[in-house]
Amino acid sequence: MSSVRKCSRTGCAHPAVATLTYAYSDSTAVVGPLATASEPHSYDLCEQHALRLTAPKGWEVVRHEGEFAAPDRSDDELTALAEAVREAGRSDRPAPPPEPDVSSGRRGHLRVLPDPIS
Repeated sequence: MSSVRKCSRTGCAHPAVATLTYAYSDSTAVVGPLATASEPHSYDLCEQHALRLTAPKGWEVVRHEGEFAAPDRSDDELTALAEAVREAGRSDRPAPPPEPDVSSGRRGHLRVLPDPIS
């Protein structure tokens, strides 16, 4: 389970390095460095999509000057590993459901019927 954010563009699986936000009142699209947290009204973009973004006629695109920094994967992978270990060690997790009793042919509200041919 990796917590690296992916590009919001459909079909793109590259890691996000920039965040796109819209200022509707100013007819402006702003492409800046990747935000620290994912916001509901912003879009994460990979470097290719961040550099190729165009805006509708009459809109202005404001871009971050300089290169976009790739996210540090080592911290994200270490955090994901720590969370997985923490989850596995929790004592308040619900017990797994009991195995169904197949000897009686019943599984909850369903019944297993024998094959009519044999």
